[in-house]
Amino acid sequence: MEIPTEDKFSFAFGKPPTFSLQPVPLLTAAKEVPKKDKNTISKVKKEGATFKIPRVGIPKLESQWRDVKWTEEQKKALMKTVSSYRPSCEEVTQARVLLLGPVSSGKSSFISSVQSAFNGRVTNRAMVGSFLTSFTKKVLLEQQQLQSFNIHAQKGEDKTGLVLCDIMGLGDGEMTGLTLHDILSVIKGHAPEGHKFSPDQPVTSETAGYVKTPSLKEKIHCVAFVVDASKIATYPKGLSTTFKKLREHISDLGVHQVALLTHVDQICPETDKDISQVYQSRNIEDTMRQAAALLGMSPSYIVPVKNYSAELDVHVNTDVLLLSAVDHILQYADLFFKDCQPRHTSLGLCPSKK
Repeated sequence: MEIPTEDKFSFAFGKPPTFSLQPVPLLTAAKEVPKKDKNTISKVKKEGATFKIPRVGIPKLESQWRDVKWTEEQKKALMKTVSSYRPSCEEVTQARVLLLGPVSSGKSSFISSVQSAFNGRVTNRAMVGSFLTSFTKKVLLEQQQLQSFNIHAQKGEDKTGLVLCDIMGLGDGEMTGLTLHDILSVIKGHAPEGHKFSPDQPVTSETAGYVKTPSLKEKIHCVAFVVDASKIATYPKGLSTTFKKLREHISDLGVHQVALLTHVDQICPETDKDISQVYQSRNIEDTMRQAAALLGMSPSYIVPVKNYSAELDVHVNTDVLLLSAVDHILQYADLFFKDCQPRHTSLGLCPSKK
């Protein structure tokens, strides 16, 4: 029985479904703003980014709507919290977190930015961009694969208790091949590392490297959806349906979900100048609500982040925001282990750590 949905997102029991979202158009500078837009008066392009300029008379909030300390001490405290984290289950040494979102939402950049915060300098694990040279085509092909990245506390030091897993984005144009079936196979731990996704070759027991009986440590323990703040208003209408169906199936597996709102510096000039203004920006607060509606989750599950892009050096405020996001993710990952302890303990599989 096939379940009809919008914008080419459908699935039938017995046949892997395919996401086939249309490419998202970039925001462009506009000479006029519709009268219904009460929060902005113009859009201005700056080095490829499009900013919404707040209407005169609507000042920033007097205080932060989330309490964050923008200090070097706070950064060090967060680094210690993240680097010392270990799952509350003896069978598992690292929490595996799957990043899932539209193409160009900032998944790969987030991984690089988090590692940069620990390294003390900006490093990129892969070239990110849209210029289809032979090299970037190779990179895009690699991004179709399931890739797991250990986050290290500092260069040369032991890895932390966090693994960030990256797969291709939802709606990769002609490269689209990510299906609901394959996403769930990754979360359940059946998909092997390095598996290249294709709509014509879904993950099955015949797939090379298929994990028939995955252990708890091979499964995904938390899913972090990633959406671009600068594209919230222009994402295809069917994307909301896609997210909600994904969330329903992922929740059925007992896996908690959070969300990252990337590129927040591109929708607010003040935040672009000083990222510590993020929780005093009315525009970002409003965009957070839009993201919550898109994803079908409470804003309390969503955290804003700014990835490193053109910078050469790290900045304490950017690091605080990134590490706060990681800490947020790990809290929900650990809920997974706490939820599964009674069931696994009774089977002698997951005794809690003392």
